Amino acid sequence: MTAETPDTPLDYKDTLNLPKTDFPMRAGLPKREPEWLARWQALDVYGQLRQRPGRTPFTLHDGPPYANGNLHIGHALNKILKDMVVRSQQMQGRDARYIPGWDCHGLPIEWKIEEKYRQKGRDKDAVDVIEFRQECRDFARGWVDIQREEFKRLGITGNWDQPYLTMDFHAERVIAEEFQTFVMNGSLYQGSKPVMWSPVEKTALAEAEVEYHERQSEAIWVPFEVVAGGADLGARCKVVIWTTTPWTIPQNRAICFGSRISYGLYEVTGRPEECWATIGARYLLADDLAEEALGAARLTPDMYRRVRDVSADELAKITCAHPLRGAEGAAGEWDFDVPLLAGDHVTDDAGTGFVHTAPSHGDDDYAIGVTHKLPMTYNILDDSSFRADLPFFAGEQVIRPNGKPGGANKAVIAKLIEVGGILASRRITLKDAHSWRSKAPVIRLNRPQWFAAIDVPLNDGMDEYGKTIRERALTSIDQLVTWTPQTGRNRLHSMIEARPDWVLSRQRAWGVPLTCFTKVGAAHDDPDFLLRNAEVNARINAAFEAEGADAWYKDGAKERFLAGIVDPNEYNQVMDILDVWFDSGSTHAFTLRDRTDGSDDGLADLYLEGTDQHRGWFHSSMLQACGTRGRAPYRGVLTHGFTLDAKGNKMSKSVGNTVAPEKVVKQYGADILRLWVAQADYTVDLRIGDEILKGVADSYRRLRNTMRFLLGALSDFSDADRVEPADMPELEQWVLHRLSELDEQVRAGYDAYDFPGVWNAVFQFCTVELSAFYFDVRKDALYCDGDTARRRAARTVLDILFHRLTTWLAPVLVFTMEEVWLERNPGEGASVHLEDIPETPSTWRNEALAAKWSTIRAVRRVVTGALEIERREKTIGASLEAAPSVHVDAATKAVLDTVDFDDICITSAISVADAGEGAFTLDDVPGVSVTFAKAEGEKCQRCWKILPDVGTHAHTGVCGRCDDALG
Repeated sequence: MTAETPDTPLDYKDTLNLPKTDFPMRAGLPKREPEWLARWQALDVYGQLRQRPGRTPFTLHDGPPYANGNLHIGHALNKILKDMVVRSQQMQGRDARYIPGWDCHGLPIEWKIEEKYRQKGRDKDAVDVIEFRQECRDFARGWVDIQREEFKRLGITGNWDQPYLTMDFHAERVIAEEFQTFVMNGSLYQGSKPVMWSPVEKTALAEAEVEYHERQSEAIWVPFEVVAGGADLGARCKVVIWTTTPWTIPQNRAICFGSRISYGLYEVTGRPEECWATIGARYLLADDLAEEALGAARLTPDMYRRVRDVSADELAKITCAHPLRGAEGAAGEWDFDVPLLAGDHVTDDAGTGFVHTAPSHGDDDYAIGVTHKLPMTYNILDDSSFRADLPFFAGEQVIRPNGKPGGANKAVIAKLIEVGGILASRRITLKDAHSWRSKAPVIRLNRPQWFAAIDVPLNDGMDEYGKTIRERALTSIDQLVTWTPQTGRNRLHSMIEARPDWVLSRQRAWGVPLTCFTKVGAAHDDPDFLLRNAEVNARINAAFEAEGADAWYKDGAKERFLAGIVDPNEYNQVMDILDVWFDSGSTHAFTLRDRTDGSDDGLADLYLEGTDQHRGWFHSSMLQACGTRGRAPYRGVLTHGFTLDAKGNKMSKSVGNTVAPEKVVKQYGADILRLWVAQADYTVDLRIGDEILKGVADSYRRLRNTMRFLLGALSDFSDADRVEPADMPELEQWVLHRLSELDEQVRAGYDAYDFPGVWNAVFQFCTVELSAFYFDVRKDALYCDGDTARRRAARTVLDILFHRLTTWLAPVLVFTMEEVWLERNPGEGASVHLEDIPETPSTWRNEALAAKWSTIRAVRRVVTGALEIERREKTIGASLEAAPSVHVDAATKAVLDTVDFDDICITSAISVADAGEGAFTLDDVPGVSVTFAKAEGEKCQRCWKILPDVGTHAHTGVCGRCDDALG
């Protein structure tokens, strides 16, 4: 310390214990984050964490993203949430494992290769299937590498060097093996029923592979002439149906009615010039829809009359003729009766109350067809064209190869008009299913497909949770799985409860084939139709393990797998591939079950995906595992919402409102993107945009300022400075109490995946209780005290705060907390991500002390409120220029008398009285008032307090406390 003489007064600034740190206020995250990524890779942080025995495993199983493009903001949201789960579980003492994975098979990748072929004028069907599959494999592998680096840049931890890929040979073997379990347990069958069919892609699609968009279509009202059972209704009576798919009329086999609907017989008494109705014609219609239906035919209410009621019993006796019956050139194609059948699916919400029923083209239609043994039609081919020998419509397509409407609807309408088989037509806009890949409309089409029966009792001996797939799934949902939020349970339960059998087959080339064989000449329901042979299965699996699924497509494959076991000539080899949802639904088997770093019991503690996965991965994984292991493959499911732009609109490249993770990272840094995720309620849709990110960055800067203060005040702290909690002043003990409360809240929040709750609690603590209160109060002692017990206690608390805050926030701000940690722990092998959250002693909890300091802080707010007015009026410049009087009741005075209330209020002096009334009050702190007064004395040149004793000590111009500190 510089000596003080009368000629050379001491520079008191140099005697203060001012903060010392190189920690920058400007983070520079975009530039610095890659350095920490490289450091973690060099340290093998993830690998080191796996070498800690005795920990309880926690496995988050990664829902595989699709390997076919750069990441979007939804990917970032999903992976950051997963990372926060894994890191928070690890830092609470568990062995949190995370194996990233990718979905590599299926139509989206195959479609990309086909697009490349089309650009080169190359015919896909002329390419060797194994060559084509290799191109698909190379395409997927390239995107896996790109996406892996994009995910790692977000700070996502995991076994990136050994991800799981559905196209790995072992994975393809296990997927085939899991499928074979369905073959052997009796759930697999080949059936012919309507499926979602993409005419453009020429394959069946799962519900999860379609999206709904508006499109225009022609709605038609078609009268079916009553030919039997309607003698009491009149000779010209017709049943009117309504449909938005005119192309299905040639496939009509019945008309359904609702037994609870009120029906009437309506007779035409007049007509305008342009009208297809004729005077005297009688139409059967639902009463609530009659006016709308007849209005579509240009009939006003004065042009028809209601003749009488028609009961359900009467309707059930009616038989109609198909509207194309007897048409010249029809060659008898439609010379059959059309019965009226009761159906629970019929409503009077729209249409006519009568539902045109084509069993080949709708689920309800099919169910009615099965119940009443209606004939199935096969008029529509794979490309959505009518079969070549169908009268009138041969070759007309529903959907053209470019996804646009074909001529099928127009052709059917034209023929109906020609034969007098139409009552009305109207152009409407409807929301209909489209392929999410080609964006072209899909149709419901009856095609022979392979199904997993979900209501057939399985012969696998795994009946603990039910005998059928559906029973096991519903039991799992209710008894075995925890849902976050709980609404996820309701959604999946209702879907599983109502869903039909699972369509497993796809008519494509890139995927795992349905590894099964069918008996030549055997019927589908023949017990020997499917070859069920464990030895054959073992051969297939061994080949797949060594060569991948390409082995199925090599020359002589059938003979290779069957010869010596059964006669290859007696069996056909199935060439369809599996639904990719079966692939991803099987990932638990080859990842959780088969890998040494998987799950000890083959189950995941958590599946975490967006709400769309209730019909996707959550759903398919549930069905698949219930078929192969008898229960759900997960113990917990967490669901997050979608990402929207700042205005709440769905993101779209065409609209230009997308937010790319790469752009956010380059501008702000990955930690800002991670903090955006942590702050938001992920259970609903999340908004993101420039202004939102600026707000997140502002919160980040405030937190960074808190950490910078800690680092500066702890610059030379050592264990020799440490003070036991029992020896600390009450203020420090209060901070420890708050840390005890927060530690419990943080741990509970992380275990409940309540990241917004954790962040908000810690952030409010840092900004309100630390920066605005504790730091504010203790700066004087930290800067101006000598080696006092008070200063040592404060720095001990700051050290405790450092270890709690860095570990609490490390799962969220992975880069920043590493930077903070290394400022005090610069060793080569150091990393905050190798630490656990410190245990917090129960002895820190002190509810009585917390209540006392709640009172003190409330009174302090009144004082600071009074001083702020004086500061605005420029009566004072700083609070140390004040010496106010505080008026409180006797009990409160007794509390304030036990502390240095002037230090707490950062005033040079303060008087506390239990009587009187001050000039300033706050409505929410009753019984407290403050009267302002200026401090008396001189300003200490070292601590800036205004005190009467300044100038009376050995050192010039300082107070007694500072004189002691100077020695």
